[in-house]
This record gives sequence, structure tokens and C-alpha cells, in this order.
Amino acid sequence: MADRSAEPVTGNSEAIAAAFADGPAYVPYLVVGDPDYESSMAYVEALDRGGADVIELGLPFSEPIAEGSTIQEALVRSLDAGMTPERFFAFAEEVDVDAALVCMTYYNLIYQYGDETGPRPFVERAAAAGIQGLVVPDLPAEEADPLREACDEFGLDLVFIVAPTTRGDRLDRMMENVSGYVYVQARLGTTGARDDVSDQTTESLDRLREYDVPKAVGFGISSGEHAERIVAGGADGIIVGSALVDVVADGVENDLSTEEVADRLEALSRELKDGAERGYRSRTEPVESA
Repeated sequence: MADRSAEPVTGNSEAIAAAFADGPAYVPYLVVGDPDYESSMAYVEALDRGGADVIELGLPFSEPIAEGSTIQEALVRSLDAGMTPERFFAFAEEVDVDAALVCMTYYNLIYQYGDETGPRPFVERAAAAGIQGLVVPDLPAEEADPLREACDEFGLDLVFIVAPTTRGDRLDRMMENVSGYVYVQARLGTTGARDDVSDQTTESLDRLREYDVPKAVGFGISSGEHAERIVAGGADGIIVGSALVDVVADGVENDLSTEEVADRLEALSRELKDGAERGYRSRTEPVESA
């Protein structure tokens, strides 16, 4: 493995690099196929209209260890509706968005895909479908070399999730392998929308400051106010999943139309994007003297 610690981490994907180049990136997440293929298409396109810079597409797996109940239930709805890796790739090829697409899934699906053992067939197919990067919550940094090599071969970024407790050699190993952006976990535990912003966020950002890669904060963000505070505190972007999946779940529970749910997702996306931009301005624009 090449030693990347002494050089800037620019990433493989020009689209992801561009998303973080001018101001904060808004990175929403939805489970593909939740609650069905056609509705999911409309919902992802609504995120794009709402200002998404990168969209994380969840490929469902039956044992999602990093997810809270909100996203677990979305994964079950997607699997029940017939989502498979091949349908996921077809979705990525069909969806009409400007944002860069990143696949978030678990290593078992990646490793077992195709006729050849190992991650290369999955990465090759993902690249062909227009996927720009991968987030793999259960992949230890110590075992990431084969996937990173495949990502380098086909031009995808490999995004790692850094927890508040990640330090020392393990953190260094992650940051040697990461590209595109690092997913900064704002708090301990599983995913899920929260009513407050954790103090662990600032501590995590401070710990990562020396690494030359964009830092996007996720886990618990649910409002424009949250987004503003996190970006004002030094984040290069925000990642929002459960708050958006909650909108989809509410639509299912209350039998709302696809159009109504899409409108709600677009409106919440605009709120989150606007909040991130306010936070960025407060951090970068000079304060006028009285």
C-alpha cells in the first residue's frame, strides 16, 4: 500500500472534489427502493432539487450494524419491495440528478458480488453505473487494502466513518486509505435524528484538523440550525440520513402521495443546505466592526 500520509488527499472522483470545493457540501442519504423503486426515484431527485451536492444511496443489507431503528426499518421496506444489487445499479443509472452519487452498504455484499471473489467486480459495476464513491461502515481500516486498490483502479473514492473514539494508529490507518471525504460521526451510537448537537463533534473535528481531506459530519443532524452550528464549528459538510428517512416513513404510515413526500424532502433539504451555508458564512466572512 502506498503511503499517502505525507501528501494531500485529493481523491479519485472529480465530482466529489467539486462538491466540497466552494463552501459546505450537503450530503443527504436515502435507502434506494424505500418504499418502492419508483417512489424512491422521485425522492432522490427531490434531494437533488433541494440542493444536494453528494447523495449517499443506501444499498440494503439484512444486518446493518451501524443503523438505528429508523434506517433499519427503511432497509426492511426496501428489501421487501425487491431491492437487489442489480436493481440498485439500475437505479443509479436511471436517476436524474446533478449531485455525485455514493453507495453506502456493507462489505459482505461487496465481497460476494459477481463471479470473482473479492471487491473488484462490485467496484467495477458501481463505476459503470455512475457511482463516485463507497461508504462501508463495517470494513476495518486494517482490511481495506483490496477495496482501496479496486477503488483506485476504477476511479471511486473510499469514505471511512471516524467515530469520536477513533484515535492513534487506527485513525492514521483510516486516513491513509480515505479519499473524497471523511464521514465524521458526531456522537457515539447508531444513526438517528437528534434534537441537539453533540459536544463530541467539535472534539472530533479538532482531532482531524491535521488531515488534508474534507470533513463531513453526520449522525443526528435534523434541522437547518444543526447544520449551521456544525459548519460554523469547522465542518466542510453535513451528512443527513435519519431525518430524511423519517419523512419517507411518515409518508408510508399516513399513505401520503409520492408528490407530497417529495415536496417535503425538497423543503427539508433546502432548510439543511441553507443552514450549512449560513454556518459557512459566519465562519469565513469578516466581522464588521461597530
